[in-house]
Amino acid sequence: MENNKFELKNYCFSLEIDLFGVADIKNIKKEFLISPKVLAKMDRAVCLGMRISRAALDEIEQVPTRMYFHHYRMVNMFLDQVALRVGNYIQKKGYLSLGIPTSQIIDWGKMSAHASHRKLGVLAGLGWIGRNNLLVNKEFGSQFRLVTVLTDMPLEPDQPVKEDCGLCRLCVKICPAQAIKDDPAKFEHAKCFEKLREFQKQRQVDSYVCGICVNVCKGKKEGAG
Repeated sequence: MENNKFELKNYCFSLEIDLFGVADIKNIKKEFLISPKVLAKMDRAVCLGMRISRAALDEIEQVPTRMYFHHYRMVNMFLDQVALRVGNYIQKKGYLSLGIPTSQIIDWGKMSAHASHRKLGVLAGLGWIGRNNLLVNKEFGSQFRLVTVLTDMPLEPDQPVKEDCGLCRLCVKICPAQAIKDDPAKFEHAKCFEKLREFQKQRQVDSYVCGICVNVCKGKKEGAG
């Protein structure tokens, strides 16, 4: 099991990803919008992350930009390709694998996908759910994207980190929808989605993307406000 994880981790980092973690999913399979038959034998999720360009984020002030939107899409495409390659690597080792799309929303009203990359990232020890309702990593803040590969490969799972946003409230102050609250549990999904629709209608971007709170969430290495 330890050797499997060591080899897989090295392979993933050779593909230029920035974050790697393994989550135990045995107790949360009912939350997935995936066939129980397919999930039956897969008890692990390999969570992979790639950092978003700092320069692309720096363009964002009051509204998302087309440059950020382009970069956002390119990172998603890259991660989906990584998931494909990692899944193929796992299959060649004789195990099952299934990549979960980086950004494919099944229900926009609930903002739900096949599985929550954020929740899996928490279980994989990559960070915690911040006030902005995103996964926050100690090093990168929320400035990264995630993809997940489910598998039955024997892998030692990582453990969730015991950290939070502390006193930082930068995302609360800057959110144009006022959807972010001091209590992460009180994040207002509806307000966030309405602002995303507004940006899309104004042709700021061609999809439901913002990035304003991501821009200020830089991780503890760069300090908190």
